[in-house]
Amino acid sequence: MSEENNSPGPDICPESEECPGDNSFGFGEDLELNQFDGLPFSSRYYKLLKERKALSVWKVRCQFEDALVNNQLVLVSGTAKTGRSTQIPQWCAEFCLSAQYQHGMVVCTQTNKQQAVVLALCVADEMDVNIGHEVGYTIPLETCCSSDTVLRFCTDDMLLREMMSDPFLEHYGVVVIDQAHERTVSTEILLGLLKGILLQRPELRVVVLTVPPMTDKLLRHYGSIPLISLEASCPAEVVHSNSSIKDYFYSALRLVLEIHRTKEGGDVVVFFASAEEVHCACSILQREGTRLGGNLDQMVPIVLCPARGGLLPALTEQPGATKSRRVFLSTPQGEDMWWATDSVNFVIDTGVQKKMVYNPRVRANSQVFQPISRCQADLRKQLSGPTGKCFCLYPEDGLPPTENSPQILESNITPTVLFLKRMEIGGLGQCNFIDRPDPEGLMQALEELDYLAALDDDGNLSEIGIIMSEIPLDPQMAKALLASCEFDCVIEMLTITAMLSAPSCFLEPSADKTHEAVLCHRKFQHPEGDHFTLINIYNAFKQSQREQSLTAEKWCQDYFFDHSALKTAEAIRSELTDTLNRIELPISEPSFGTKSNTLNIKRALLAGFFMQIARDVDGSGNYFILTHKHMAQVHPLSSYGAQSHKLGLPEWVVFNEYTLSENNCMRTVSEISPQVFIQMAPLYFFYNLPPSESKDILQEMLVPEGSRNRKEKRQRAVTISSDDSGGCAAETHTYDRCVIQ
Repeated sequence: MSEENNSPGPDICPESEECPGDNSFGFGEDLELNQFDGLPFSSRYYKLLKERKALSVWKVRCQFEDALVNNQLVLVSGTAKTGRSTQIPQWCAEFCLSAQYQHGMVVCTQTNKQQAVVLALCVADEMDVNIGHEVGYTIPLETCCSSDTVLRFCTDDMLLREMMSDPFLEHYGVVVIDQAHERTVSTEILLGLLKGILLQRPELRVVVLTVPPMTDKLLRHYGSIPLISLEASCPAEVVHSNSSIKDYFYSALRLVLEIHRTKEGGDVVVFFASAEEVHCACSILQREGTRLGGNLDQMVPIVLCPARGGLLPALTEQPGATKSRRVFLSTPQGEDMWWATDSVNFVIDTGVQKKMVYNPRVRANSQVFQPISRCQADLRKQLSGPTGKCFCLYPEDGLPPTENSPQILESNITPTVLFLKRMEIGGLGQCNFIDRPDPEGLMQALEELDYLAALDDDGNLSEIGIIMSEIPLDPQMAKALLASCEFDCVIEMLTITAMLSAPSCFLEPSADKTHEAVLCHRKFQHPEGDHFTLINIYNAFKQSQREQSLTAEKWCQDYFFDHSALKTAEAIRSELTDTLNRIELPISEPSFGTKSNTLNIKRALLAGFFMQIARDVDGSGNYFILTHKHMAQVHPLSSYGAQSHKLGLPEWVVFNEYTLSENNCMRTVSEISPQVFIQMAPLYFFYNLPPSESKDILQEMLVPEGSRNRKEKRQRAVTISSDDSGGCAAETHTYDRCVIQ
């Protein structure tokens, strides 16, 4: 990868010469015209340029540009506040400009969509160009680019989707992979595929930005490539705790209040284990803030959860006229988000995280509580700068000395396998993973795609599989949407898939409003199940937009729904509709509420989710999941949870999600008939189900003759089992309790 080749740029930066201060590709800072748009530079450009030159990354500019000219792949290692994420992409844009973009423009990936947007805004400001023109961004459901765009920031998953039509990334001369240490699934795939693309495109340049703990692994993966290490800023004063890590939550809150009472200036960042803890901490601090004495400034807790949106704008927001201290409450995914602010003077690191880990054996996620990595801890220590303090609520040697664990080893990789199968059609062969996926997870993914008819007899993508890969959904959801075209319920399935793909629309009210929220949500509950309830909610939301008497925001507030989540669902639905139109699939007329439409929706759901079927074995809500013989309960927020005492629970259900937890809950549950399940499930899937009484019941429906003999045999087994176990039902002996083996 490091071999020299005919470079698109000139030879620059000989060691005997001084590196130019602004533009070493031939455009010096003394020029009055901006070479990107041909307009005179503003006074703000020179002001920002002075600030940029103070960044530690500026010290290695000459070294970086020389490495970029002479190597296909360059590795840059540095912490969040070195300026790597803002300056490196700009220098890459100048590199492409020096070659007149004959090999393409620059794309820079981020793992977080808010980060991509704010970086684009910041870089456009520093380059003195308009956002959406020379500098733009592409994130899910939003694009701000034009034909003039030469530097584009995007999320890593959006660049992967783009590769389906441009597998060798021929639109780009430089690809910058930022936040490689986050180890997201999409970034891991990009790093693996780019290794092969570089062999096919010797003119392409790839720049990988990471932090020191990840450097050695990347060097081993890519071989002999130039490494540029950035000087880290002086770390803050670090104070470790010797107390038990179990006490971290309230210890962190007490520490926030102690810091505020000292009257020392600066904002506070607290890293909690999960979003649930963040919201709980916010409520407590808001309550405690009202009890502070009048001699203290106002304390303003701010929730920062990357997955929920709105992260970075809150960071850069300036406090109002009233003196206040902001307390940022963040999750373990937030270490890279703090380059945009210098107001933080205190960091409180709880040292723990809750993450979802996928178990391929039971096709379910389980929540795991564990320490953060040493990589995450080191990043947090840099956030408050040399004058700040970092309080670590764990012993100094209390963390495992590792980098972040790759998400590809902890996630359902069925969507990944579908994508890689699609890449094979485009001419890309094997993906060179840094850490190869678990063989068991890989086999489960291939088996699931086979059940969904996405693979042909040779293991390649079938025609259905190709169409599924075009739809930006989980494969099961994509198959259900495709099936809806056959069953004339596309409009309804578009709504269901959009609502399930967006964040939850249900707001969590305060304790005194819980009963009121339940009553409001109950008005939308559908007797057929949660999937139908989601349609009711979405249709009512759309109706509120059309009415003049009430704004949609006010309607959501009145009924305890999340307006931003419903707007996201609306945007996803629009994108999915455009996708179906593009690939020329039929969209039927809406007929929600009719008996035939209800049956067709269930058929479409089962076409994708036949692997997620459960049966109530005793009439009390103990559901037996057929695929792995575990027991589960309906989630309390399900419409069945609210109606169980009135209407009773259905015997057979299809569910969208199952999580291994204390109660092993199924989310988004709807009633089905076993006859429709038999009709929609592939026979080779059905016959591979493990033995159980529930399977025997379905078997009798498949083969009616002889069912009486089987029924009598099963009845005798129940009698014998009851005698041996004091009256326990036979099926309790045919499944395993929910324990990860």
